[in-house]
Amino acid sequence: MSADAERVVPVANLQEFFKDSLHGALERKHVAVEDQTEHYVVNLLTLFSRSEALYEGPAGGARLKPLVVMLCEALEAPTPPERNRALQRLGDVSLFVAGFFARSFAARLVDIDYHIAMGGRAYGELAQSVARGRGRVLGAVFAELSEKFQPLVDALNDISETSYRHTDQDILRLYELWLKTGSTRCYSILGRLGVKPTRGGGGSPRTH
Repeated sequence: MSADAERVVPVANLQEFFKDSLHGALERKHVAVEDQTEHYVVNLLTLFSRSEALYEGPAGGARLKPLVVMLCEALEAPTPPERNRALQRLGDVSLFVAGFFARSFAARLVDIDYHIAMGGRAYGELAQSVARGRGRVLGAVFAELSEKFQPLVDALNDISETSYRHTDQDILRLYELWLKTGSTRCYSILGRLGVKPTRGGGGSPRTH
């Protein structure tokens, strides 16, 4: 059996798995969120664990829309409910992708900080919109998602890489992410890898 196969753990209840995993990750990262916000993220993870919920388009050609297209659709939506749905989709996709596909951004023009900025903005706009109606509780959830977007991304990164072993090739990527986002998680991992990140003019991390 391969090492990858040995790391596969059967899960009877996916929602309970994400609930326990997220709660543990938030505690490890010292991130405090309201119960309603934690519940929202758990439901989001459970939903997007099915590819048909995350990707759009016919089978075989499904893809993710560019975030700027999602934002334009929200801004051009003909009704407030359609605008809110588009903003929520933008925030949800940004959070999930930034949380679970951080390593894949290394070879792309659009990096994780772009997803963090777009997702945080979408949730912030959505919070203001729904708070004006009857969605006061949901508005508070979206406001917290906007305010703590980066720490939540760190927590999701922690879940996605529970069984991942970092190599020397990861050091520059982690350093780049730390420079762009200020991620405490990246800083901590670099420390464990024997690297002391600095923001000096040299532009390179120092080993110690």
